[in-house]
Formats: sequence, C-alpha cells, structure tokens
Amino acid sequence: MTKVLVLGLSKSGIAAAKFLKHHGYDVYLTESKSVEAENLDGIHVETGGHSLKFVEGSEFAVTSPGIPPYSIIIELLRLKNIPVISEIELAYRMSDTPFIAITGTNGKTTTTALTAHIFEKKFKAKACGNIGQPPCDYADDNLDYYVCEMSSYQIAMSPTLTPYISVWTNFTPDHIDWHQGIENYFAAKAKIFKAPQAPKFAVLNACDERLKDFQADGEVFYFGKRHTGNCCYTQNGEFIYERNGVVEFVMPVSDCPLVGEHNMQNVECAIICSKLAGIDNDTIKNAIKEFKSPAHRLEFTGKKGKTEFYNDSKATNPEAAIVAIKSFNDKDVVLIAGGRDKNTSLKEFCDEVKKHIKTVILIGEAADRFEKNLQNSGFDNIIREKTLESAVDRAIEINPDVVLLSPACASFDMFKSYEERGDVFKRYVREKI
Repeated sequence: MTKVLVLGLSKSGIAAAKFLKHHGYDVYLTESKSVEAENLDGIHVETGGHSLKFVEGSEFAVTSPGIPPYSIIIELLRLKNIPVISEIELAYRMSDTPFIAITGTNGKTTTTALTAHIFEKKFKAKACGNIGQPPCDYADDNLDYYVCEMSSYQIAMSPTLTPYISVWTNFTPDHIDWHQGIENYFAAKAKIFKAPQAPKFAVLNACDERLKDFQADGEVFYFGKRHTGNCCYTQNGEFIYERNGVVEFVMPVSDCPLVGEHNMQNVECAIICSKLAGIDNDTIKNAIKEFKSPAHRLEFTGKKGKTEFYNDSKATNPEAAIVAIKSFNDKDVVLIAGGRDKNTSLKEFCDEVKKHIKTVILIGEAADRFEKNLQNSGFDNIIREKTLESAVDRAIEINPDVVLLSPACASFDMFKSYEERGDVFKRYVREKI
C-alpha cells in the first residue's frame, strides 16, 4: 500500500486524506498545532508536531495552503526528495474533470461564485477551492467542470495543473511575506497562464497595469474595457462580448443585481468563461439576474431611513477596500475601517478616501497609522471608536446615504476571522434597523 503524507488538519487537508484513503492509499496526516483531531477512520493522525516516522517512506505529500514553502517541514520533505503538492493538484491528477481556475488579489471569490452559478444551469459543476469545499470532496462525482478559486499558495504547490480556462482578476501587493517578495507572488500566479501549464483560454484584466501587457499563452481574452478582438466590457448600458471581432450584446447592465465597477468586471469574467463553455446568452442573463453577492463582499445588509448598510468585511487589505470605496459615487458615505495592519502602503487608499468618503470611523490596532496617513493626505474628518458596534452607532448618528464596513485590514485583533467580523456587523445592524 502506497504511503502518502498529508500536512495540516485544515479543511483541504482532511478532504485530501479522506479521498486518498478511499482510493486505497496508506494516509498519514500530521498537524503542527496541538489540536484535537476528528475521528478519521483508517487514517494515521498526529498533532503537536511533525515526526520523522510520519514523513519517512512517503511517496508524496499533500500540503495545506497556509504552510509556507520555506517552512521546516517543507524543507525536510525536499531534502528527502518527497514531492509536495496542493490538494487542488491532487484532485486534478486523480480526475479527468476540466478546471476553470480563477485567481487574483481581489474579486476572485465573487467571480468564482457567479461563474459556478451560471455553469450549474447547464452543467454538473461546483464552486470549490478557496471558496466552499475542496475539489477532492467532488473528485468522485463525475463533474463536468470544477470552478475553482485558487490562491497564490495553492498555485505555487500545483506543478502540473493545466486549466481549461485560467482567469486573473487583478494583481496588487499581498501575501508578500509568504512568497518572500512581490515578484515571487506575481510569478506564483503566472504559472497557470504559461507553458508548460498553459490553459486553453486565458482571461485577463485589461484595466490592470501588470496584466494588460502580460504575455499569457493560450487564446487570450480581456475584460474591463474593449481590448483586441477577444473581450467583454460594458458600453452604452450593455454587457458586450467579442470574439475574433464578432460582437454580441449579452444583457443590459441594469439587469445586473451587483453594484460597483469591480463587480461589473467580475460579471464580465463570468460571461467570458460561460461563453467559452458554450452557454447561451439567455441562460447567462437569467442566471446573473438571480445571483446574490457572496457574504462579506460588498453585501447589502439593510436600510434604516435613507441609510444603506454594506458589509465588505472580506476587504482585508487597502486595495480591496479601495474597490468598495469607489463603488458609491456621488453619495454621502461613512467608511468603517481598521483592524490588524498589514503594513502595506496607504497612499492610494488615502487618495480614494479623499475623493469618495465624507467620514471615516477607525477601529482596531491599525487606527493610529491609518489616522496619521489620512491626516497627512489632507483628510481630517476622522472618528475613533473602540468597538465595531460603537462605530455602527456613531455612523447611524451621522445619517449618511451609505455606511460601508470595508476594513482594509485583517480581523485578528478583534475577531477570529473576517467572516466573524462581518457576521457581527450584520447582526448588530439588523438589531438597530
């Protein structure tokens, strides 16, 4: 029986371990933290460290995305010439199902959810990867397509994955520590757009400075604006799709339930993927019309009087918050920001706040640096609050058109996750309205 090592008691690690066991492998699952493991019948499990007993003799190892490539356990596996792959790579190797691989610093979750929502109208398809379930959970289900959100971590550990369609929503600095440099971060994502892992189709953001000139392999499509003969864009209130210069009017923008320029780009991505899979315009239009934005991503939460509340807790970096900030032109907006600082540049964030935001309420560990940077940029309408709930109370007193939670920071100073932060916001808003 072939021995395989699985690193980490994460959702993807457990999915990989169960899948491998089902297919007859001798599975050893090792977790560095001292945590209580669920009962995994027939799978060897250790916690509180990685032992040589578990490592030695492994044919290959499947790693969880949170484990950096320079960690001690990964280095040990390299020294012992044990190949290390991601759970997504495992599903790819063990299945004939084509992958729609969607990556990017921001926007990939909404794009993945919407694309899968459209595909499910015509195919047996599932959203998976960084969104929802690991693909190994579906690897025995004979899907027509995986619609897979992929982080740079997962791509870096997927050495043979060759998607049917690769989508790159945008590129901004993030996860620099994990990749040990911005160029390494870019290169990690670029892998699934270039030979030997080149997709049949590559979908790129024509509005992104790094991506509009990126030389992807495969047949290339662009979104965001008209660009070459293969593209999807909005013009005169319509979503327009072009391939080899042939123009199709897919649907009116007014029929789209999502808000913000960034979401129009997400829709354009989904339209391109759907058209390349042969889905007709009526199916695409009807699916988009009934789609609801994923939780914590510019999610409409409620209304009190004239004031609308939006939960964008997923905006864990300034670039993601900027996208939300730019979504409410010509409205009186109170922005709630702050949390655990990622120490990235705040220059563009401050510039966009000055253009679009009337009041900023700061919370969390990052409040001092954010306040200093905003004041240095010439923005002074800043309020400090100690809790998210008191920030909501103060925002309601101001009575703006929009209260936007878009923190531009991680959540771990006050919450377990961005999901918990968003849930607290939604629950408290609904109590107040």
